[in-house]
Amino acid sequence: MYELAEKALKAATKYGAKEAEVYIMESQKTSVNIQKDLIEGAKENITTGIGIRAVVDGAVGFASTNIMSHIEEAAKNAVISARTQDPDKEWKALPSNQKYPSVSGIFDTDLQNMELDDCIAHTMEMIESAKTVPGITVTSGSFGRSHGKRLIINTNGVDVEEEGTAVSGFVDVITNSGETSTAYDFAISRSNDIDFGLIGKNAAELAKRSQDTISVEPHRTEVVLHPFAFSDLIENAFMPSIDADNVQKGRSNLIGRKDEIIANEKLSIYDDGLLEGGIETGIADDEGVASQRTTVIEKGTFRSYLYDTYTAGKDGVESTGNGSRNSYLSTPSVGPRNFIIDFPQCDVVADTDSGVYVNTVIGAHTANSISGDFSVEARNAFTIKDGKLDRPIKSLMISGNIFDMLKNVNGAGTDVRKVGGTITPSIRVSDMSVVG
Repeated sequence: MYELAEKALKAATKYGAKEAEVYIMESQKTSVNIQKDLIEGAKENITTGIGIRAVVDGAVGFASTNIMSHIEEAAKNAVISARTQDPDKEWKALPSNQKYPSVSGIFDTDLQNMELDDCIAHTMEMIESAKTVPGITVTSGSFGRSHGKRLIINTNGVDVEEEGTAVSGFVDVITNSGETSTAYDFAISRSNDIDFGLIGKNAAELAKRSQDTISVEPHRTEVVLHPFAFSDLIENAFMPSIDADNVQKGRSNLIGRKDEIIANEKLSIYDDGLLEGGIETGIADDEGVASQRTTVIEKGTFRSYLYDTYTAGKDGVESTGNGSRNSYLSTPSVGPRNFIIDFPQCDVVADTDSGVYVNTVIGAHTANSISGDFSVEARNAFTIKDGKLDRPIKSLMISGNIFDMLKNVNGAGTDVRKVGGTITPSIRVSDMSVVG
């Protein structure tokens, strides 16, 4: 990888780049798909690709390729791309070499060496475990395993090489007798420590518990949101407002609100690129800025936006290490790392006299990312009575505003889950509108 990267860097400077950056990724992925109680197929993909940023007189160009014999051509195209654009007056510089922290829990030899037969066996664990619950059909699902490397170097001395692994399982089920009900469960990890049988069992038991539903009248009540539901709302209704690019373009509810109390004074939120075993953990972000832990909300008070190098340069601050890429095919933009929700924990359902419990929501992507308003369909919802889950609810909509929600958080469970890069327990919110 170093030989390829250095070749690309030299080519970019040869063709006239004043600054240049090379991002190389290699990945090996195994995926197994489920359809109707059966494994539909399994495949392994190996990908290598390179993305090159070239800066000429303040204009930034980009090119990429997955054909390594075309590296020089890609570097030339990146320079040509820069020369066809007007200089960006806001551009400062690519990141410079810096001291990188140590991280742990992101690489597992067992996952690196996992054979296809083992991947299929884990997939079958999910299916067979779900089918131990009578009256259940597994409608769909998937297993995924990946092992990858990335290398980032630039003309300012950045030199980052890192290797990591990940594994995930997902199952969606439906009842095949009685009232129709669906449910799913999901888990993801950087290590080979997932109980895949539990994924299938959890989904199946939830679908069965969600039968024999009742209707509820519209009212305002306490709502306990499972980590799946809460993370969906946070990611779609809150995270866009702390993206420095949105702030700079006037698309955030939090413009000019640093050091203002915006949440319950017991609630803190951190963006942590150093979290042990975190899905988004690494020694650096995707442009070579050292990872760090950023306090977004500290005991209810808003403290920081998230920055990549470009947006940090526009505001005259340091990057928070949130330069993120989907792949070698794209340039960096602001993205969260491990987003941690911190609130004093208890047995949140037992601590609730009456209310509603919601496992998942549908439609969070339609939330207004500026105002924070949302209206979503709740799935696998239950009434709470005397500190216990009582009756499943036939149909339910919940609506509100994410900033009002953060102020009205009044409880958190002990059931912390990694939902992608969001790490959260169940969260209880007072005075929410529910419509049956």
